[in-house]
Amino acid sequence: MTSIASVSLAQLRGRRITLRRKRRLHAAQAIWRTVASAGLASGLVWGATQPIWVISTPDQIAVEGNEIISDRGVRSLLSLSYPQSLLRIEPQALASRLTSNGSVIASATVTRQLVPPGLMVQVQERQPVALAIAIPAPDGEAIAKAAKETPKMPPVGLLDANGVLVPLEKYKALGASIALPSLKILGVRQRDLGKWPGIYQVLRESPVKISEIDWRNRTNIILKTELGIVHLGPYSSEFAEQIDVLDRLRALPTKLKSTQIAYIDLKNPESPALQMIQSDPKTNSKLPLKTPSVRSKQPQQLQSPKPIRR
Repeated sequence: MTSIASVSLAQLRGRRITLRRKRRLHAAQAIWRTVASAGLASGLVWGATQPIWVISTPDQIAVEGNEIISDRGVRSLLSLSYPQSLLRIEPQALASRLTSNGSVIASATVTRQLVPPGLMVQVQERQPVALAIAIPAPDGEAIAKAAKETPKMPPVGLLDANGVLVPLEKYKALGASIALPSLKILGVRQRDLGKWPGIYQVLRESPVKISEIDWRNRTNIILKTELGIVHLGPYSSEFAEQIDVLDRLRALPTKLKSTQIAYIDLKNPESPALQMIQSDPKTNSKLPLKTPSVRSKQPQQLQSPKPIRR
């Protein structure tokens, strides 16, 4: 009995000693892991701040895809401070910054380059198709109503095919080298920009050259074309048909002198007419035009040149 008790006590002491050793070992391992992790983190921080992993100047940012805006202009839109740790830069955030708030950049991709350290910025610029000028509405539309909308629009802006309007000053501030579009729009409003993609699609396909759209009076859109001034009335779903009828009148300059015509009236595309210039201002002569698919607007006899037939 005595030997058994002594053996059991000896075994218990051995087990206690073994457990203490294991605990000490585990504690030492935990301390070692903590020290190693802290050292690794410190090393990464130290390495990230070394010159080899830092963007020190804007020249380390390469720009591709820009034709209108200068490289310096694109870099300025990134709003980076220098020196900047390459590992702390978020490419997606920079790409979003380039395209935000009606920017001149339509899309952008930013990637980090480790050797040599730098950034690669790939951009796609907005291509202006029209020069938009926000000017007061003419007589016939309330100036007070127009004044409420005008502050929302830049005095002069460049409009792309998707209806995005960018102030001209933004292009100039970025060192843009661009020829202004030949198409002008007068009095465009913010709420009209959503209609622009459809309008531009029709204008782009029209064989008749259109140089100006006067949209100041919402009840009557006026076009300046190679055939003369054209009145369309308010914008409607008939816009494409009106431009198609205008194309059918391309022979008009061979029939009448431009000095005889005040404007072409296409408010009703089924009954186009000419507003003639008369020496007597009290006389208002409108000449109906006939096309194979259009009925005469005024069947009565007019003392004016003969209608054009096609």
